[in-house]
Amino acid sequence: MDRREFLRQISLWSAGITLGVPGFRITGEAVAAERPEAVVSQATGKDYVALVTKVLDPLGGMGKFVRPGDKVVIKPNIGWDRNPEQAANTHPLIVKTLVEQALAAGAGEIKVFDRTCNEERRCYVNSGIKDALDRIKDKKVTYFHPDPRKFIPVDIKRGKAVSRLEIYKDALEADTYINVPIAKHHGLSRLTMGIKNSMGVLGGRRGNMHHDLGQKLADLATVIRPKLTVIDATRILLRNGPQGGDLDDVKVLDTLIASADPVAADAYTTTLFDLIPEDIESTVAAYKMGLGEMNLDAIRIISA
Repeated sequence: MDRREFLRQISLWSAGITLGVPGFRITGEAVAAERPEAVVSQATGKDYVALVTKVLDPLGGMGKFVRPGDKVVIKPNIGWDRNPEQAANTHPLIVKTLVEQALAAGAGEIKVFDRTCNEERRCYVNSGIKDALDRIKDKKVTYFHPDPRKFIPVDIKRGKAVSRLEIYKDALEADTYINVPIAKHHGLSRLTMGIKNSMGVLGGRRGNMHHDLGQKLADLATVIRPKLTVIDATRILLRNGPQGGDLDDVKVLDTLIASADPVAADAYTTTLFDLIPEDIESTVAAYKMGLGEMNLDAIRIISA
C-alpha cells in the first residue's frame, strides 16, 4: 500500500470531497519487507524514568524510532477509572518519560489519547496520566479525549474476520505510532498486551469485535502498525482484568519490555504470566498473517 495514497484518501473523505471509504491494502510481500528484526529488550528496575532509557538503549534509543519533525502518537491504556497501583492502566511515569524522550528526539508534535471504557475524565485523572502530562510544558504535546467526528471508516483489505473498522484519524496519520499497553489479564482475550491495546483507536460499537476477537485484532494490526511497542509490566494484573480493582490481583515486577516487532513483544510478555505465545489468539493470528515473530526460540531477547 502506498502510504501517501492512503493518506490522500483519508484527507478526501474527511473533507467530504468523496464518499469513497479509504481502503488499506498491504501485500504479504510488503509486510515481509517491512518486518522488523525480532529483537525484544527487557529491563527491570524501580526507577521507572531510568527504566525507559534502559530498555530502549539496546534497540537504538528513541532516536531510532522518532525522526525530527515526526507526527507522533503515543497510545497508552487509559481505559479504566483506576489508580496506578491497581494495574489497569499504563503507569503515568512510563507515559511521561516516553513523551519526553520523543520530544528530545525532535518530534514535531505528540498526541496522547485513548478511547476509554469508564467515564473519560475520571480515567485520565485517576490513572495519573493527566497529572503527569500536565507537568510537560511543551506546546508540541497534547492529550485529549477522542472526538467522535474524527473516526474514519477504513476498508481492511487483508482482513479475515473484519472488513471495515472506524479508526481514529490521528492514529492513521501518525509518522510514528508508539504503543504502550500495560500487561494484564483480560476476560475475553486472556491477556491485554500490544495488539489488544490498539482497540483504543477504534470507534463505533467495539462490542462487535468480541466474536473472533483474536483474528479481528490481527486484522486491525495490518493497518495500525506501531514502530515501537513498550509493554508496561511494572505491575501486572493477574486476575479480574481488564478492569481489576483488588490489589491482591496485582503483582509488582518493575519490568518493561520493548520491541519494534509487536508480535514478538506480545509473545515474550506471555511468559510473565506463565503462559506461552500459543495461548493468545491475537498473537497466533498476527503471526500467521506475517506481522511478526511469535516463536521464542527465533526471538533475540536482550536483558538490558
